[in-house]
Amino acid sequence: MTSDAAPSFETDWLTLPDLVEVLGEPLGRVRRLLDDYYLVGSKRDGVFKVPSVFVVDGHPLSSLRGTVFVLHDAGFSDDEAIDWLLSPEESLGHAPIESLLAGRKSEVRRVARTLA
Repeated sequence: MTSDAAPSFETDWLTLPDLVEVLGEPLGRVRRLLDDYYLVGSKRDGVFKVPSVFVVDGHPLSSLRGTVFVLHDAGFSDDEAIDWLLSPEESLGHAPIESLLAGRKSEVRRVARTLA
């Protein structure tokens, strides 16, 4: 296990113009998706970005929103929520995003609830 605070799940990072293109939505709609937590991002290298793994087949990952709400309820900031989702979680045996992508949102949210 490394001592690096950086997430270890490999993902590209999408800027707002990238999201407009990938989602096929106007900027206003992309901002609404972010405001309503269908997507979550943070400033990385001075630019607001969203992990590309949060977008599946041109749409926000459906299980992301509820999971982000659980993490916010546990006191996580957007940055901390992203880092937790992309970092190995001992109780899951891998990064939580891997479970979400596999359709196991209940498992991820159960673990997230214990973090408060």
